[in-house]
Formats: sequence, structure tokens, C-alpha cells
Amino acid sequence: MARVVSLRQKHKQRWGKLFILPAILVIFLFVVYPIVYTLILSFSEYNFVFDPAPNIVGFRNYTSMFKDKLFLQALSNTLVFSAFQFAAMMVFALLLALMLFFVRGRSWLFRTSIFMPIVVPASLVCLLFTWMLANNFGIVNRFLIDTLGMPRLASNWLTTERTAQGSVIVVSLWNKVGFCTILFLSGLQGISQDVLEAGDIDGATGIKKLRYIILPNLAETYVVAGIWAILQTLKLFVTPMVLTKGGPANTTQVLYMYIYKTAFLSFDMGYAAAMSFVLSIIVMAFALLNMRLNTRKD
Repeated sequence: MARVVSLRQKHKQRWGKLFILPAILVIFLFVVYPIVYTLILSFSEYNFVFDPAPNIVGFRNYTSMFKDKLFLQALSNTLVFSAFQFAAMMVFALLLALMLFFVRGRSWLFRTSIFMPIVVPASLVCLLFTWMLANNFGIVNRFLIDTLGMPRLASNWLTTERTAQGSVIVVSLWNKVGFCTILFLSGLQGISQDVLEAGDIDGATGIKKLRYIILPNLAETYVVAGIWAILQTLKLFVTPMVLTKGGPANTTQVLYMYIYKTAFLSFDMGYAAAMSFVLSIIVMAFALLNMRLNTRKD
């Protein structure tokens, strides 16, 4: 009897391996192989238009980064954008989620207005804001000049250094904050009603309820939402590419955009691959830091 059971288990294992084989092949072809090949390219000099094969150059691509002023500026812009956008996204998403959680009447209107930008393509959002922020006929400047009578506040929003970066952050935040709000709202709805009622009985209402009951119970949500926000901010590409094309004077050129230009405009795949790995390491480092800060020990 034991032998029959063993044969059945082996038979099931064979079929199980057969069923997971397509998934393994997909992961290998679209995840493992590209990562390994990109790692090899990062130690190579390769122009995919003219060169028949990559030419290994060692760590030259990595050492060249610290001498490349455009790379250092793109890295600095990326970190600045990420810091401001991450902080703003987490704060606004939490506030919006709290509003939707506690406001019961007509919340469908607020939910629709907050979540609608998620389904709109980022490129279309950028084109819309390009028209709104235009210097001569843009809605924003027309509103400031004609309606409010404050021509001093009008500006060349996308072509002036002091306002271009802020415009990119605001547009990207408007397009992405809705999804982060969904994460926080799901975390709020996951808090046990018994815990909230126990807090009401003990006198924990208002700010005390928020500080001592709601916020501590969102610890896991902070990790998930934080990692998602880090990925979105560090991989910023479409918004500055469409709004400003990296200008003016490269003040809005981010690392993801510089990698794209190096790979597909300059055809330097080796240098682009090296920068891609540096960006990946930065993303992993900030994601691990976020998990470390938001994970509480027992």
C-alpha cells in the first residue's frame, strides 16, 4: 500500500513539474536572461548598430560615471525628485484615504475624482498639462492674469528652471497619488472594527484615535505603499520626457531618461546597462531602507 502511495506521489510530482515548466521558461526568458545579459553588457563597450558583438572593457563604464557631469546631474535630479515626490505622495495619499474612510456621504464623487487619473495614460496627462501650463494661452496663466488679476504670478512654467522641476513633481504626483490612496484605503478598511470601537469606549477619539490606533495599525501598509512610491519616483521617465524633454539646461533630466538617451540615441548600450544597474541598486537600497524603517520588531 505504501508503495502504491509513493508511486502516486511521484506521478503527481511529474505532472506538477510539467505544469510549472511554462512559468519557469517565462521567468527565465523575460527576467533571468535579460538581467544576466545586461550585467554582461555593463562591462562591455557595445554599439548595437555597428558592433557585431560586445567588447569587454571591465569596469570602465562604472568609473566613467563619476566623471560624467550629465550622469551626476541626472542622478542628483532623480534623488531630488524622488525625495519631494515620495514625501508628498505618502502624505497626500494618507490624507485622502482618511477623508474617504471617514466621509460616508457622497464619497463616490471624491473616489472618482481621486482615482480617475490612474486610468489615464501618463503621456496623455502630460500633454494635457503642457497645454494648461503653456505661457501664452495656458489656462493657469490666463486664470492668474484675467481672473485673479495677478500677472506677477504668471510664469513660463515648463521653460524656467525654478518652476520646471516643481511642475514635473506636481503633474507626476497628480497622476500617481490615486493608486497610493487605494493602498492606504485598503489598509484602513482592514483595521478591525472591534479595535476602533474599543478605542471609542476607552476615550480614544479624534486625534488620539488617529495617533494611537489607526496609524500604528497601518504599519504593513506603509511598507507596501512606500515600496510602490519609491519605485514610481526613482523610475520617473514619462512626465519629464513629455513635459520638458529634460530641459531647461538639463534641470529636469532624470537618470531613467539619461539611460534611454544613451542607449537608443547614442547607441552606447554598455554604458546604459551600467547606469541601469546603478539605478537598480539605488531602488533596492531605498526599498530595503523603507522596509527597515516601517517594520516593527515584536
